Amino acid sequence: MSLTVVNGLPAHVLFVHFVIVLVPLSALALVVCAAWPAGARRLGLLLPVLALVTLASVPVATHAGEWLEQHVGSNPLVRKHAELGDGLLPWALGLFVISAVVWWTARRSAPAADGAAGASSSPSVLVRGVVVVVSLAVAVGAVVDVYRIGDSGAKAAWKDNYSKTATQNGG
Repeated sequence: MSLTVVNGLPAHVLFVHFVIVLVPLSALALVVCAAWPAGARRLGLLLPVLALVTLASVPVATHAGEWLEQHVGSNPLVRKHAELGDGLLPWALGLFVISAVVWWTARRSAPAADGAAGASSSPSVLVRGVVVVVSLAVAVGAVVDVYRIGDSGAKAAWKDNYSKTATQNGG
């Protein structure tokens, strides 16, 4: 197995499914944890680890996609999909960085066992509001980008590659 071919099939087809699942999952977890600090404390290190795995999956899928692009006929739909795919890495990096900030902030502001304030004071309402808005913006941007990339990839793969009428199988 390589990062370009799995069981004789282009690996990109497999790896994109990780991205399709992990980006929206990371985005949702980020927004929930940014808006609900108790949720961030409950998820703990899982939030930034999920975002890190998401970040790592993007260049793996992109690399496999670049290999596939060189092995299929070039057309405008494939080129558009490849160009859109190159734009996802900054969104995934944003998800990771903000997830790490949310986790760190929630960790530092955790209440003590006796219910008193944590070791450091909780962030102000303004700072939390900014973090929620930035988290929401990056999450929406990442999910919309994944949708656009997936839509363009589906069009590149399937446009004019199926019959508009059902075929009869000798039965």
